[in-house]
Amino acid sequence: MKKFYFLRRLSVVHPLLFALFPILALYAHNVAEVSPSEIVLPTGVVLGATLVLLLLLWLVLRNVRKAGLLVSIFVVLFFSYGHALSLIAEWDAANTMLLSIWGVLFVLGVFLTIRTRRDLQNLTMMLSIVGAILVIIPAINIVVHEIRVAGQDVGTADSVGNYTVDLENAGTLHDIYYIIMDRYPSESMLEEAYGFDNSQFIEYLRDRGFYVASASCCNYTKTAPSLASSLNMEYINYLTEEVGEDFDDWGPMYSMLQDYEVWRFLKANGYEFIHFGSWWWPTKENRNADMNIYDCVTPGSGNVRQLPEFYQLPEFSMVLFRSTMLYHIYLEFNLIDDERQAQWRRVLYKFDKLAEIPDIEEPTFVFAHFMLPHEPYVFDREGNYLTAEEDKARSREERFVEQLVFTNTKLVELIDELLASSEVPPIIILQADEAEYPPDTDHPSFKWEEASEAQLREKARILNAYYLPNANTDALYPSISPVNSFRLLFNMYFGTDFELLPDRSYTFYRGKPYKFLDITDKVKYD
Repeated sequence: MKKFYFLRRLSVVHPLLFALFPILALYAHNVAEVSPSEIVLPTGVVLGATLVLLLLLWLVLRNVRKAGLLVSIFVVLFFSYGHALSLIAEWDAANTMLLSIWGVLFVLGVFLTIRTRRDLQNLTMMLSIVGAILVIIPAINIVVHEIRVAGQDVGTADSVGNYTVDLENAGTLHDIYYIIMDRYPSESMLEEAYGFDNSQFIEYLRDRGFYVASASCCNYTKTAPSLASSLNMEYINYLTEEVGEDFDDWGPMYSMLQDYEVWRFLKANGYEFIHFGSWWWPTKENRNADMNIYDCVTPGSGNVRQLPEFYQLPEFSMVLFRSTMLYHIYLEFNLIDDERQAQWRRVLYKFDKLAEIPDIEEPTFVFAHFMLPHEPYVFDREGNYLTAEEDKARSREERFVEQLVFTNTKLVELIDELLASSEVPPIIILQADEAEYPPDTDHPSFKWEEASEAQLREKARILNAYYLPNANTDALYPSISPVNSFRLLFNMYFGTDFELLPDRSYTFYRGKPYKFLDITDKVKYD
């Protein structure tokens, strides 16, 4: 009898299963783009908190089944809140209304659970079975995916060459800034797609001594392969042979954003490596950097308010947190910034910190990934915060152009400061990894292999500008693409002999990130 009594107690596992389900479901939905390590922290926190709550209620109620039922009610309401709110988000005071409804449902659940005289054994078993099914379904998808990934032996491309060079012949070591402005289109594409004249900013760059590659296109139409290519100075099409065209895990590309040829070359030749991350987890930080400037505010940053600690969490944990009732309670009572306000503050912070780099004595390589003019659109052209309501009242084109104008203003301020404050003129590469998505293409179901030439041009034609002081820039040309940026730079300043690669552009098939499609002839300038 004691054995069966223990099993009946053990059946009260449904609170833990319901708590685990949102994590596994979110991970399974994004398993190809999220590292398994991303779920460790939220799983530990959620299961630990659920278990503590279950034990406390057990001690208070002296009834494990009632305690389990109350915890499960709370967990379901807690994690379903954000999804329910998204269905009524257009209603006035939707958050306030839903908080009231959820509160009433919880109080009603507590009242009925405590008052019932039933032993709840059957209900407990049923809930545990339902919880187990919910967990098993995404777990199977995750296991199948991980088995497929584990079966792949992903290699790397051949090294681009010897890292160490003769610095006596290389000359003065300049600070090097590689500044990525995510989704920044070329001047001509801004005119064609948005009716916006960006000539004032382009002329500013030229007046300051930049070479603007007016016919440049990205090498790949998505951030991960684009940066993996430019930072490793190689096309990454060889990965297709390594993993196969049907492989859907982005891990091999993401790993190339951590350990790449450019930082290795510069580190071997005396450079400090400073990484300015973004909220996108593959570039949030770099384990190889001497210093990581996170995409959040830190103490001592003047009049910019410090962001809460959870804004420093990985992107997966933040997405999970934003689905919970706690996040929206914080918002309702103005206890935290929402993600739009956080983005507005962190962008200003990053520009401020980037302007301080000239104060570092050692030669410095800076990788800075800005989610600008990338959405969310949180800036008007004056740099004021744009509320969600104000954002919705504007057209897509207006929102994008307004944020781009502000981006230009901050870039002008930054460039002026870097050039004025640097004892040795810095090298600056100002570049987009991709351009903005054309209308109706920014969703997973869109088939880029079926995109029109106009859509491909809008996605591939990018801003690409070089400030290369005290160097013969005759080797630069209008259609130079990101894959050749550091090949050319190292040849100019370090006496290397890297061969320039053909400038090609690729997209990929839906759901198949390693099945590349050459679109060069469709996107190149006439």
